[in-house]
Amino acid sequence: MAIAKDTVVQFHYTLKDADGSVIESSHGNDPMAYLHGHGNIIPGLEEEMVGKEAGAEFVATVSPEKAYGQRDETAIQRIPAKHLQGAKKWKKGMVAHVETDQGPRQVTVIKVGKFMIDVDANHPFAGKELTFEVKIEDVREATAEEVQHGHAHGLGGHQH
Repeated sequence: MAIAKDTVVQFHYTLKDADGSVIESSHGNDPMAYLHGHGNIIPGLEEEMVGKEAGAEFVATVSPEKAYGQRDETAIQRIPAKHLQGAKKWKKGMVAHVETDQGPRQVTVIKVGKFMIDVDANHPFAGKELTFEVKIEDVREATAEEVQHGHAHGLGGHQH
C-alpha cells in the first residue's frame, strides 16, 4: 500500500543539520506514526512521503520554508521567570515551555535575570535546512476514528 491521504505511516528517521550532524533519531525507540494528509509532520517531509511503501528508504532535504520557517528576530521576548515551566533554575540554552494565547510554546532561554528571563520563541530548528534519512516501516488504512481525530493512534501515535 502506498502512502496517501488517510493512511497511517510508521517510520524511523535520523535528522541531520546542514553540517551532517545528527540532531535526533528515532532508532532504538518505537517508530514514529502519523496520519498522512493532516499536517501532523512538517510539510516538506510529508510531501516526500507520498507514494512510498513499507520498506522504502530515502533521504529528504527540507528547506526552512517547508519545515519550521525562517527565524523571526521579533520572537525574542522578556517574560517573568514564573511563567517558564520545565525546571527550577534556568540557564542560557535551556528549553522551557510557556503557556500562550495560542497554546503551549517551546522557548529557548537566552539570558537569565533575577525576575525576568529573555527567551527566543523561534522553534530551535527555525531557519535551518534539515535532512531526514527515512525508512518506512508500515503503511495502513487509517480507522474512521483516527481520521475523525486527525491523528494516528496506537504504537508511535497518540495514546488516549
